[in-house]
Amino acid sequence: MKLLKRFTPLFFVLFILSVTINAQTVKLKFIETTDIHGSIFPFDFKNDKKASTSLSQIYTYVKEERAKKDQYVILLDAGDILQGQPVVYYYNFEKPNTEHIVAQVMNYMKYDAGAVGNHDIEPGHNVYDKIKKEFKFPWLAANAVNIKTGKPYFPPYAILNRGGIKIAVLGMITPGIPMWLPKNIWSNIDFKDMIKTAKKWVKIIKEKENPDLLIGLFHSGVDYTYGNQNANTPRNENASELVAKQVPGFDVVFMGHDHHGWNYSVKNNWGKKVLILGDINAARTLSVVNISISLKDKNKKVITGETIDIRKFKPDVGFNNRFSKSFKEVKKYTDKKLGTFTKTITTRDSFFGDSPFVDLVQKIQLEITGADVSFASPLSFNAEIKKGNVYVRDMFNLYKYENLLYTIKMSGKEIKNYMEYSYGKWLNQMKNENDHLLKFKFDKKGKIIYSHNHPALSNSSYNFSSAAGIIYTVDVRKPIGEKVSIKSFSDGRPFKLTGEYKVAVNSYRGNGGGGHLVYGAKIPKDKLAGRLISSTDKDLRYYIMKWIEKEKIITPEKIGNWKIIPKEWVKKGREKDYKLLFGK
Repeated sequence: MKLLKRFTPLFFVLFILSVTINAQTVKLKFIETTDIHGSIFPFDFKNDKKASTSLSQIYTYVKEERAKKDQYVILLDAGDILQGQPVVYYYNFEKPNTEHIVAQVMNYMKYDAGAVGNHDIEPGHNVYDKIKKEFKFPWLAANAVNIKTGKPYFPPYAILNRGGIKIAVLGMITPGIPMWLPKNIWSNIDFKDMIKTAKKWVKIIKEKENPDLLIGLFHSGVDYTYGNQNANTPRNENASELVAKQVPGFDVVFMGHDHHGWNYSVKNNWGKKVLILGDINAARTLSVVNISISLKDKNKKVITGETIDIRKFKPDVGFNNRFSKSFKEVKKYTDKKLGTFTKTITTRDSFFGDSPFVDLVQKIQLEITGADVSFASPLSFNAEIKKGNVYVRDMFNLYKYENLLYTIKMSGKEIKNYMEYSYGKWLNQMKNENDHLLKFKFDKKGKIIYSHNHPALSNSSYNFSSAAGIIYTVDVRKPIGEKVSIKSFSDGRPFKLTGEYKVAVNSYRGNGGGGHLVYGAKIPKDKLAGRLISSTDKDLRYYIMKWIEKEKIITPEKIGNWKIIPKEWVKKGREKDYKLLFGK
């Protein structure tokens, strides 16, 4: 007993010393979501089945981390949550006069800040102006500038204080939006260059706020060479890494937009290491950064990043119960029958030639617009609509995005050049019958690059634009510029390179998306608006649904207006590449 009394003061001193040391170090855990695309519930409304990932499961992880007493948790989102699953479409357009499900959910999860994504702008002013007010956290985009006032349309940055540490979060959005979306959707907003914007606002943040940590929260990819761009391209679509390198002061850059999933470091131009992280889409992964920072010397920081696989977390029961009414309401909406298909269609066929899947969209576009020519693409990599009853949910596989339908003016030569550009991005120039039909990405050793366990095509399938209304062939032996031979219009009229024609395209393409009109047809970007004859007031998916309801029974067929030649080369190339992409 005497011995214990003798050592009690020593134990007490050691305990106090331990607490003091620990108190001098603050632990922060940053959790980033991005490109959720409406994956709120552990259910795939498009395909009427359970989903393996969702915000409900992310919330399980977030709650576990918040329960730990030795750290502060900061929850961030890098954009693109208002498009994708039917649940967000329903609240965007079918039930717009109630609090948006996304605002309800993100407020419930207690997000600390978010960045605006391009697909969050896509639903239009009515949606994003409203949800900006509904969010109980700042929704950031420093480079989205109000043309009338010259000030940011959304808050440029947020300041968070945790455990004596001052954190600045600078948010930005990809400036590529004017290339993809109709002007009325982003009226009064100018999307500025990310590097210039970051230089401006980092200086302001440092002078005004003097933060201990500077975090980038960008809805922008890291591949600054994508789409014929380079490091010097003004308003580069994917400038996250460029900002990390060229703008001093960032500790971490969280990014989104490219759906890739990143966790790597770069050295900026001043020799400082900057951690860059991003997620795979549809709530499949989380990017997490752990930071230990000394209160005595705040320049002493230990920063590590990790990627969390969400599939191993169970959905949160409280979350699902809280939003069960919304879930049932959306399920009822997606279960509404529209008509009947007499055969199954799939986008798989669309990679290798004329297909019923794409031609159904082509047929509807020609009927709606009365155009001479229609352009359409397989918007999904591997979508299928089965034979039998067709429901509202199937429309999100048939037509993935909320594009409007444009009718524009093009010359015959511009149409031909557009097609050469498209097939040049899509089909390989085959050397012999054993060569690849499709254009893949290859490494320096000549091996196909794989991404997410799939061979990487040189371009996204939504840029594989084929035509209807004209009869033509595509010769894969020939180089870009000589591949396409147009015989005539489908109704027998002669097709003239000097003629002027009406063309149906979606609004993404009509605004320059993919480069088909700007780089292919050689129409200057600032002249595209002058080519517009008309536009639908609602998205194309809406009109497709109405068309199917009117027709009731649909037999999807190839139009049969185009083919790839030579036949034997195409057959062997297709067999090889089909197995590569989809298996047997």
